[in-house]
Amino acid sequence: MTARRSFLFSFAEKYTLLVLNTAGAMVLARLLTPAEVGIYAIGAVLVGLVQVLRDFGVGSYIIQAKVLDEEKLRAALCVSMLLAWTLALMVLIASYAAAWFYREPRLQTVLQLLSINFVLMPFSAIALPYLRRKMRFSAIFAINASQCATQLLCSTVLAARGWGHLSLVWGAVAGAVVTLLVVMCCRPAGLPWLPARRGVREILSFGYVSTAGTLMDEAGVAAPDLIIGKMTGLAEVGIYGKAMGVINVFNQLVTSAISPVIFPLFSAQSREGRDLKQAYLTTASYVTVLAWPFFGFVALMAPALVRVLYGGQWDAAAPVIRVICLGSAVYSVFSMARYLLVAMGAVKTQARLDAMAVPVRVLAVLVAAPFGLYWVGWAVVVGAVFRSGLTLFCLRRLTGVHAMALLAATWRSAVVAGVCMAGVATVRWSAAGEAAQLLLATAVCVPLWLAAIHAVRHELASESTVAARKALALLHK
Repeated sequence: MTARRSFLFSFAEKYTLLVLNTAGAMVLARLLTPAEVGIYAIGAVLVGLVQVLRDFGVGSYIIQAKVLDEEKLRAALCVSMLLAWTLALMVLIASYAAAWFYREPRLQTVLQLLSINFVLMPFSAIALPYLRRKMRFSAIFAINASQCATQLLCSTVLAARGWGHLSLVWGAVAGAVVTLLVVMCCRPAGLPWLPARRGVREILSFGYVSTAGTLMDEAGVAAPDLIIGKMTGLAEVGIYGKAMGVINVFNQLVTSAISPVIFPLFSAQSREGRDLKQAYLTTASYVTVLAWPFFGFVALMAPALVRVLYGGQWDAAAPVIRVICLGSAVYSVFSMARYLLVAMGAVKTQARLDAMAVPVRVLAVLVAAPFGLYWVGWAVVVGAVFRSGLTLFCLRRLTGVHAMALLAATWRSAVVAGVCMAGVATVRWSAAGEAAQLLLATAVCVPLWLAAIHAVRHELASESTVAARKALALLHK
């Protein structure tokens, strides 16, 4: 599968998931209270941290390994089974401590039910990264779309029937079951069914460094939810989660669509000895020309977005969204650096970067939490800016990417973002209602973006022209 076709399937997958998740979020936000969402959010964040240990770098190892034979795949399956089932037991035991710490008995049930997912995960643990290595993104599309649709359907039906926070939990379990069933249908021929101990040590030696960094990174992401839940309240966790839900739309639209393809491409270029500096600068240019207009749009239209997506009970999320957009825009320049460093084999460097950046983020959130969600948002920005500086230092030392090169690669993105924000700001101050504002702002922003990328001759302009021509050709057939 060519890189362009891989990107096509990856974007199709993420956009399908975005539509499903947005529709589900709009419905669930009106069926559940902030406190009910907050209970599940705390459980999901805690399980997410454990999930990093469950993978233990197995997925990254399968994608980047220079030679991948049956012996290594069986060893990877062995590592996945041992870790996943051990962690399932640990989550069951930890559920009692978590419920006591947050003084919320319902959290115990949430964690106990979510531990079921760890029992099911090993059976698809090596199939998904193997499909990514082979660039079979059509199969990944089918797997993830099925999981998402099942989870949302189950959660929505149960929430409508009054199951509260448990509707979200059972939705997650149902999604895991369907993932396993679809993986079995899409499973590549030749993948082993049985584990083996030979080769486990090599995977563990790769995984402990990779996992240490990823775990630190996930801890930094999880810190605001966990700290807010303890120091402020579960309802505030729900509100913060909705704010991040709007911000993370970009991850669903772009980052999570690009990264599954970028990582194998970076890995292939590293194995072939190609120029990784230019590859990264081009990637940064593409990401920022999408990210900066997006975050500018979201910051300006935050109140309308919250009202239309979630309803009036979530209005407190709007000021937080505006602040966090700033940090997200800054970090978007470096959002693909992790995949470049791992592809180069610099997993220890990535781990050290995480080990330095995460404590600053956690400390900032701890200081800000007593003053409210708005200041937590600023703490997140501080963490993002600090991490960006560290990442730039690592990129310069390992690949020669320096600040001036990034400026040269992204100045066109800044011009495009300025043009788009000027148009959106004009609409923002109109007297129209929230839904009308959003529609009008989108109708203004999209053509302005297209015109601007062509006016500044951004690299993405040629790609959009090619895509338009192919779409027209298909319509005429």
